[in-house]
Amino acid sequence: MCGRARCTLRADDIPRACHRNTATVRSVNMDRYRPSYNASPGSNLAVVRRDDAASGGDVYAIHCMKWGLIPSFTKKSEKPDFYKMFNARSESLSERASFRRLILKSRCLVAVEGFYEWKKDGSKKQPYYIHFKDGRPLVFAALYDSWQNSEGEILDTFTIVTTAASPAIQWLHDRMPVILGDKEATDTWLSVSSNSKFDTVLKPYEHSDLVWYPVTPAMGKPSFDGPECIKEIHLNMEEKGTISKFFSRKEFKEESNPEESTHGKSLKLEPKSVKEENESEEKLETPCSAKTVDHDLKPELETFSHEGETKCKTKRDREELVDSKLKTDEIVKPRASPAKKKANLKSVDDKQPTLLSYFGKK
Repeated sequence: MCGRARCTLRADDIPRACHRNTATVRSVNMDRYRPSYNASPGSNLAVVRRDDAASGGDVYAIHCMKWGLIPSFTKKSEKPDFYKMFNARSESLSERASFRRLILKSRCLVAVEGFYEWKKDGSKKQPYYIHFKDGRPLVFAALYDSWQNSEGEILDTFTIVTTAASPAIQWLHDRMPVILGDKEATDTWLSVSSNSKFDTVLKPYEHSDLVWYPVTPAMGKPSFDGPECIKEIHLNMEEKGTISKFFSRKEFKEESNPEESTHGKSLKLEPKSVKEENESEEKLETPCSAKTVDHDLKPELETFSHEGETKCKTKRDREELVDSKLKTDEIVKPRASPAKKKANLKSVDDKQPTLLSYFGKK
């Protein structure tokens, strides 16, 4: 959807941008025209339309209108809502009464320097400015209508026709304005001839000269206006990675093996989680667990595992022997008399300290 645009063109440049160079152009309400870097529905913008009041075939009018269609059959007492129909889907123009009656004689052109579209990322929205690479104006297909309120005031409004987004811009949004890229396309859209195949121009613009870049989110407010709206910003694409993200980004490669490779491509091992890697490291570093090592490892590792088991077993036997000796000594050793307890405090086993022993050391 096209809901924001930049139109800072001078009034006399707009007909030329719409390829009406040689035609006679009359101005209507152009004193209301307000150039803006951040035009939104309800803004006064200039459109180029055929001049029905003039005699002759090649006569046009540059007419300042409100962006946001208010159908002529709207009740006079109603308050106009410019956001309700600021866009018209090209696929349903002939189906909706608001647009169907405008197709034959109420087609117009809207010239802007660019438009904005938002990329949704969860709850966040990042605006992008879309424009032609060479800076020439974009010309949109549009429809216009006139409505009279209860006070007799006539309000001229328009809506921009949209279509499916081109493949190059689908990542940003699924819709885009109908861009008329040359004089032939604008002639077809404005023609009132019965042979005019105006619907042939209602298609996505797919040329590579349409470019875009990110701009400040502040321009999301209609009140924010000025050159800052189109100033390119640099997005921070760095991820706030955790340890798990760090390991998940790693790629481990093995050298290609004729027996293990598939179609000449080296295998890629999936990275383990942090917990699995720590466990595997502990298994390789601790001799006692060497028996859990895969039997496909080299003979040196097997020898290491057997030696590790022998060392662990010897160590355990030695510890058991010391423990049994201590227990025997405790049984055989007679109890110390109360008078000698104080003298023997230093010989008390350090494994079972008492409050008395703590003060005795001072």
